[in-house]
Amino acid sequence: MPASAPIELRPERKSIDSGLLDDVRRGRLEGLGAPELLTWAIKNLHPRLALSCSFGNPEGLVLLDMMHRIEPASRVYVLDTGRLPQATYDLIDRVRDRYGKDVEVVFPEARAVSAMVREHGMNLFYESLEKRQLCCRLRKVEPNRRYLAELDGHVTGLRREQGVTRREVRKAELESDGRLLKINPLADWSDDDVWRYVREHDVAVNRLHAEGYPSVGCAPCTRAVAPGDDPRSGRWWWENADTRECGLHVGEEKDGSGI
Repeated sequence: MPASAPIELRPERKSIDSGLLDDVRRGRLEGLGAPELLTWAIKNLHPRLALSCSFGNPEGLVLLDMMHRIEPASRVYVLDTGRLPQATYDLIDRVRDRYGKDVEVVFPEARAVSAMVREHGMNLFYESLEKRQLCCRLRKVEPNRRYLAELDGHVTGLRREQGVTRREVRKAELESDGRLLKINPLADWSDDDVWRYVREHDVAVNRLHAEGYPSVGCAPCTRAVAPGDDPRSGRWWWENADTRECGLHVGEEKDGSGI
């Protein structure tokens, strides 16, 4: 498949149209199915809309396939923390080849990571919750924030049944700055829904899923789980279930509209 044409971005970020914000505030998008919601988002926000894909969960690859069918020039990015397993890097290249898509790779600020490792060591995340959150913040949260500062919206694979920290996820939200839409098309999907789409559309997924890793993050912070266990129990397994988030999707105060 030939590579899609380069996307010419707007030179300055614009305020999101008030009509779109009203759709979100009034919950008009909550009843849309995933393809319909993505069509709405792409129609109104492309090319300043991007899919956040970790390449470690099937949800992101389902959305990538779905968005590509709607708009081949749809954008996707991945946060390369520097600690991802080889299987994830292999999948990124496989997706590039299959869809002819320019996967935008976002890296952490090298000096900040170097200073952290120099002070706390390579494996600081095992020592305390605070140190693990520091590592996630420097390697993921801050690079993600810098990247999103140039967009009007981003798409995630969050689902309500993924764990206690995600039960209140809505299909469309407004970030705390009031200028960025967060679209979660699979919020009401079950695990069976995700894997049914993978099979029906032959979606490429991380090979570690077949080895007992339902959710793949950084290599030292991810392990296989027993069949039937909570799919996210292999992420930061040494912590309590209510703290197993990197910070990308928690702690975001919404505006006064309640979204």
